[in-house]
Amino acid sequence: MKRVGITGGIGCGKSTVVAEFQKLGVPCFVADSIAAEYYRRKDFIKTLQTRFGDLIIDADGNIDKKALAKIVFSQPTQLKQLNQIVHPMVMHDFDCFCKVHSSAPYVIMESAILFDSGFDQYMDATICVYLDIEERIRRVMLRDKCDEGTIMQRISNQLPAEVMMQKADYVILNYEGNPRQRQVMHINNLLIQ
Repeated sequence: MKRVGITGGIGCGKSTVVAEFQKLGVPCFVADSIAAEYYRRKDFIKTLQTRFGDLIIDADGNIDKKALAKIVFSQPTQLKQLNQIVHPMVMHDFDCFCKVHSSAPYVIMESAILFDSGFDQYMDATICVYLDIEERIRRVMLRDKCDEGTIMQRISNQLPAEVMMQKADYVILNYEGNPRQRQVMHINNLLIQ
């Protein structure tokens, strides 16, 4: 069984591409969704509170994600420390996912930080979903109801899309009207050979 990583910058449409692979029956592990579950666990909350302080805890004792984001996205060393907590947990869960789906020709891990995190070294192939930055900003502003400055701060914490394209084995150009499904089918056919 092959392990395939899908990545791309914020707003490029990774989820849409993953959905196309899922239609083909490919087991897909969405790292952000899995990691989001950690934020509901008491042990994880306590670990983050110990590391980042009480300001990241809301009145109900949960993680205030905006407060945490403000800390980690403005201080690269803090983001690195958060990643050192989260990434090993994600890889453990991905390994378990792979065992469950071991009869599939390949499985996918979708991660916005596939290359940044080093997850790519555990993959047999990587796919970059690409979209120009102007369109990505427009999509995220609509989706997340936030301003361009906030989006640019997030983008600055990711590898440039062009670097991801160079590192990836395959690239999907995710423009409206572009035959996304055909690109996914082509890559699928290559992966199952």
